[in-house]
Amino acid sequence: MSTVSWITARGLFGRRRFLLLLPLPALLVLLAVLSRALRVDPGEWGPPVLVGLGLAVVLPVVALIVGTGVLGAEIDDGTVVHILTKPLPRWQIVLPKLAVATGVTAVTVAVPLYVAGVLAHSVRLGLALAAAAAVGALAYSALFVALSLLTRRPVLLGLVYVLIWEGLLGNFVSGTKVLSIQQYVIALADRLAPTGLLETSVSVPVAAVMSALVSVGFTVLAIDRLRSFSVAGETS
Repeated sequence: MSTVSWITARGLFGRRRFLLLLPLPALLVLLAVLSRALRVDPGEWGPPVLVGLGLAVVLPVVALIVGTGVLGAEIDDGTVVHILTKPLPRWQIVLPKLAVATGVTAVTVAVPLYVAGVLAHSVRLGLALAAAAAVGALAYSALFVALSLLTRRPVLLGLVYVLIWEGLLGNFVSGTKVLSIQQYVIALADRLAPTGLLETSVSVPVAAVMSALVSVGFTVLAIDRLRSFSVAGETS
């Protein structure tokens, strides 16, 4: 499993798509620093920067780029054949790749969210955002890794989920929030550091249970889907 993790990390950091991870987190920190430097009321810039940008855009987009890349890129270029020919149970392929995707996403997003949270309110809020983002990184990564095995256009479907389901419908149809990873993250962060800057109608128990179900469910689905791949990398 450590070998698969190493190969995945090396391939991920060696691709140009890794550079796509940097602009959004940098923009998040820049906006927080500028707002603090200009002495703008945190009540005015906190929600749009922390939630509107950080949790609604930076976290899912970074997870989408990384999650669809750890397996999707290998399927597209055919190098997945080298892994599939190894006498490894499919879970020993999926879990290391999911771990790399989750770790890279969590670090890339948690650090700027921590900085922005500290500037907006307190160290406690920064730590709460970082911890909740790590949970969200796992759930999003499991979803997007599974999508990369279920369809040839995982990025497109991932964007539909993030922009249409979580972004558009989530703001107008309250019932969709219970199936929104973004709302789970907000609920968990607000529970760890209660503040008026974070608002959601999803309860903490629902957020915790649904985060676990999404993470485990899509991981199991990805493992099962990979079992249906032939050596040529096509589904049977």
